[in-house]
Amino acid sequence: MLKKAIIFDMDGTLVDSSRALSNAINYVREQLHLPPLEHTDIISKINDHSINAAQYFYKSKHFIPDHQKWFSSYYSANHHKELVLYDGIKELLESLKGNDLKLAVATNAYRNSAIESLVHLDINDYFDAVVCFDDVKEGKPSPQMLEKITELFSLETEHALFIGDGERDQMAASRAGMDYIMVSWGFSKHDSAVNSVEKLKEILLEINF
Repeated sequence: MLKKAIIFDMDGTLVDSSRALSNAINYVREQLHLPPLEHTDIISKINDHSINAAQYFYKSKHFIPDHQKWFSSYYSANHHKELVLYDGIKELLESLKGNDLKLAVATNAYRNSAIESLVHLDINDYFDAVVCFDDVKEGKPSPQMLEKITELFSLETEHALFIGDGERDQMAASRAGMDYIMVSWGFSKHDSAVNSVEKLKEILLEINF
């Protein structure tokens, strides 16, 4: 099937943000007078679609504006020293950009944090669209982000491909009727997933775009 757009998850797919995410979540917990969680515990739950993330992380039925304010405050102050681009990602984006493709990001991060991350890592300009948690009514595993991106590009979902590292991403793609590639160098480990950026690059460049 001819693909005209590739959509990437951000955290755990493009960006190793594990340290920044766990520290920001614990900063919010500190404001709520909750004890810190272990780093490994936080990262293991980031892509867990079976939990209520607001309840698990913040003992709240749903996310509230203060959660976003505190999270973004920590993230803005520390992202420059706690984010790392996965090896080979920039070269991958460079190779794809030359194939007359639309590139996009669909992330459950808040917009301010996401754009700060992409700009700091010098990859923001590769993307024709970035859709974030606060740009839609429901984040992933809802398909709304993917549907919004294909609407922006005036494409049918079958002409786009989504790449992510967890079940939330996989469920969003399935619900949108979009092809999906799972990668396993990030927060989630999957035996059948693509395990290196170089291998992903080979797969994508073999597809007849």
